[in-house]
Amino acid sequence: MQGAMAAPIVAPVTRQISSRAAPAPVPVPSGPESGQPLAASVADLPVLDASGRRVLFGALFRERRAVVVFVRHFLCYICKEYVDDLAKIPKSFLQEANVTLIVIGQSSYHHIEPFCKLTGYSHEIYVDPEREIYKRLGMKRGEEIASSGQSPHIKSNILSGSIRSLWRAVTGPLFDFQGDPAQQGGTLILGPGNNIHFIHRDRNRLDHKPINSVLQLVGVQHVDFTSRPSVIHV
Repeated sequence: MQGAMAAPIVAPVTRQISSRAAPAPVPVPSGPESGQPLAASVADLPVLDASGRRVLFGALFRERRAVVVFVRHFLCYICKEYVDDLAKIPKSFLQEANVTLIVIGQSSYHHIEPFCKLTGYSHEIYVDPEREIYKRLGMKRGEEIASSGQSPHIKSNILSGSIRSLWRAVTGPLFDFQGDPAQQGGTLILGPGNNIHFIHRDRNRLDHKPINSVLQLVGVQHVDFTSRPSVIHV
C-alpha cells in the first residue's frame, strides 16, 4: 500500500506590485525600499571605473549623500539623452549641497570613456557588468507598458533615436548593445553610510525620474536644462 505523499514545499515568490494581474513568469527580487538600510552584502559588491579598477559600491556614498542613476545600456538613445542633461548639472551645485552624482551602467568598462565623450558627462561613472547590483536592488528586467508622460529630457522620437543608436552600434569597435537591452534602470539617493533615502525603479525606458525632482530631494538648486544649446552628435 502506498504511503501518503508529503505536499511539496513551494518557495514564496516576491515581485513588484503592478496594475496587471498576471503573475510574473519568474521570481523577481523586490529589493530594498526607502527607509531600509542597504544590505552590507550589496554595499560590498564591486563596480568598475573607466580603467577597469574595482571599487566597492558602498564606498561611493560612505562619506556623503549620493544620487545614483542606474541606466539601461549605453547604446539606448533615451539613456544617452538623459545623461546629456545630467552632464549639465554644475559641479558647484553639487558641492554646495555636499552631494555626489553617480551614473552606473551595465556594459564593459571599455565603453565608459566613449560614452562620456559622447554626452559630455564629467561626474562619477561606473559599470556593473554582471548586473549583480541591479538584481539585488530589484531593478526590473523587461518592458512594462505604462504611461510615463512626456520626459523633459528626451528630445528624439523613437525612430530617429533608434536609428542613431543602431548607427553607434555598427560604427563602434565592437557590435554589441553595451549592456543587456532588456534591463531597466532606476534612481536612488544613498548615504552617508548604507542609508537608502529614496528609490525609484524604472518600469520602462521612459519611466526615469525628472532630474530636478531628484535634485530637490537632496537640496541641490534647480537646473535650467534649456539654458545651454545641445551638442548635435553625427
